[in-house]
Amino acid sequence: MATGSKRKTPPGILLLRRIRGRNWSPKMFRYAILLITFIAYACYHASRKPSSIVKSVLHPEPSTKPPREHINTYPWPVGNVFVKEEETDVDHVNKGWEPFNGKGGTSRLGEIDVAFLACYSLGMYVAGHLGDTLDLRLFLTWGMIGSGFFVGLFGMGYFWDVHAFWFFLVMQMAAGLFQATGWPSVVAVVGNWFGKRKRGLIMGIWNAHTSVGNICGSLIAAGVLEYGWGWSFIAPGFVMSLGGVLVYLFLAAYPEDVGFPDINSNSGKFIKRRRNIEEVDVEVAGESSGSEPGYEHKTGVGLLQACMIPGVIPFALCLFFSKLVAYTFLYWLPFYLSQTPIGGEYMSVKTAGNLSTLFDVGGIVGGILAGYVSDKFKARATTAATFMYAAIPAMLVYHFYGGVSQTVNILLMMVAGLFVNGPYALITTAVSADLGTHKSLQGDSRALATVTAIIDGTGSAGAALGPLLTGFLSTLGWQAVFYMLVVGALCAGLLLTRLVIAEIREKLGYVDEVPASEPLLDEGR
Repeated sequence: MATGSKRKTPPGILLLRRIRGRNWSPKMFRYAILLITFIAYACYHASRKPSSIVKSVLHPEPSTKPPREHINTYPWPVGNVFVKEEETDVDHVNKGWEPFNGKGGTSRLGEIDVAFLACYSLGMYVAGHLGDTLDLRLFLTWGMIGSGFFVGLFGMGYFWDVHAFWFFLVMQMAAGLFQATGWPSVVAVVGNWFGKRKRGLIMGIWNAHTSVGNICGSLIAAGVLEYGWGWSFIAPGFVMSLGGVLVYLFLAAYPEDVGFPDINSNSGKFIKRRRNIEEVDVEVAGESSGSEPGYEHKTGVGLLQACMIPGVIPFALCLFFSKLVAYTFLYWLPFYLSQTPIGGEYMSVKTAGNLSTLFDVGGIVGGILAGYVSDKFKARATTAATFMYAAIPAMLVYHFYGGVSQTVNILLMMVAGLFVNGPYALITTAVSADLGTHKSLQGDSRALATVTAIIDGTGSAGAALGPLLTGFLSTLGWQAVFYMLVVGALCAGLLLTRLVIAEIREKLGYVDEVPASEPLLDEGR
């Protein structure tokens, strides 16, 4: 669909209008947008978790572990669902799955991860531009259905008894390309409906979808694992496709689609300027979109133009290292937990998968906290850098003391998740939306998806590198992996140094030499 063509109001909203007899208020639409995009991206992340859950099944490495004993039946504070040892130990009866159960199994698992993330990263740049030129609702719908299809096909390799490495590689690459449609689209949709006021806090809460998706994906994949590892992919893939149907039916990607003006052209105040808009008759509000004056003449910006927006490059490079750290935990934490003694005991694959979700519980708190702090002090870069520096001791303490007991492991894991996911969440949400609606674009929201794609696409290159390096470094010992994570967190913080200095200078009253931080200082003006 070309930029200038008309879009249609989502069919689910048309049905609700006929039932209610009038349009929703802007406030109600905003709630609906947050909920639908939350569910949509939670589905994306849920479909990424299966590979981390089944790693220990595909490559069990039984020779590396001493005989196990049953874990304490009543551990603090989460109960048996997280840490009870199953009566039938999957690791003991499973011999792995060719071609991942050989000597180079962990390396091949790392290659599978990097294939997915490399295609995801490269596809992000294309998807961002397409998101600014096509109908975001349809673009997101087909992205979710396609992604769910290929995730499910990966799992079908179990039932078809496929042992060819190229099959699993191709499925992951195809899934990665379709997954690239997600993040630029949902950020652009939210940016279309919300102004900058309290954007950090709102998007910090909304960004919990990442962790909620990880948690749900882990629980679903681990829950069906006993029926065969293929179901750990098929079930999340099916849920992903259902999410695509929800988006198609109910997602109003632009205010214009349901009869409201473009928020970014009105400084985010269309509710105040049109207090009686909810009283407008449905036919007057408009059954089709694109009718708002001046909308048809908007064009998406190019990649080079988007890169020239002040602040885009530093945050993109910071996210490269931030996602390197975050995605290493995403893809390898369950495997690490199953291969590492905790309180002198080992846990099963299912138990490790369930326990790893607590890292994302900490990540939810971190995302909300980072958004709130950055809003309060109007300092996105300083907040992100501070969290990254704090993640360094948090990760080291977790590695060296996480094996003391289950209680200590849970607490330290949640603290590490808080500091690791906080800046990652902030940069990919509020910062991307800020830069995508920067004043140099003269209110053209069509840059939202492109800017988001540049930042997250660069970050996803780091997300691909981290799991790949982990596949090789884990053979040298997990200490080498954690040292890599420390270096990544340090680089992420240092790359924001210039913007941090600019924000500090502004707080001290020096605002004449800080062009690089304009998108950050623009907050609240």
